[in-house]
Amino acid sequence: MAALDLFGRRWSLRILWELRAGPLGFRPLQKRCDDMSSSVMRQRLTELLDAQVIHQLPDSRYELTPLGQEACHALNPLARWAGRWAATIDPQGADHTDDQSASRVSHPDTVDDGTPERDSAD
Repeated sequence: MAALDLFGRRWSLRILWELRAGPLGFRPLQKRCDDMSSSVMRQRLTELLDAQVIHQLPDSRYELTPLGQEACHALNPLARWAGRWAATIDPQGADHTDDQSASRVSHPDTVDDGTPERDSAD
């Protein structure tokens, strides 16, 4: 329940999503999160730091911890489902530019190095 509470807070999953490709500083992360307010961003970062899902590097950038990377990996089945759901709702695929750029960084069916997952049973 604690994990659902943490990840259910607005912007928490978005921060994880944006950090999956590598470390980001506060401002770049804020920009990638649709310019969320600084106060909310600080609160979410503090919560994620306290939960040891992210950590802050000496140069002040934020990065996923191994636990955070595991969380992203655990969310891959949900990401695949969301893709199928989006295709059902919008079979014409009116706007897939964000989906395509995200898949170049970390496709839900691949492991961190871009190779296919060995066991796709969810």
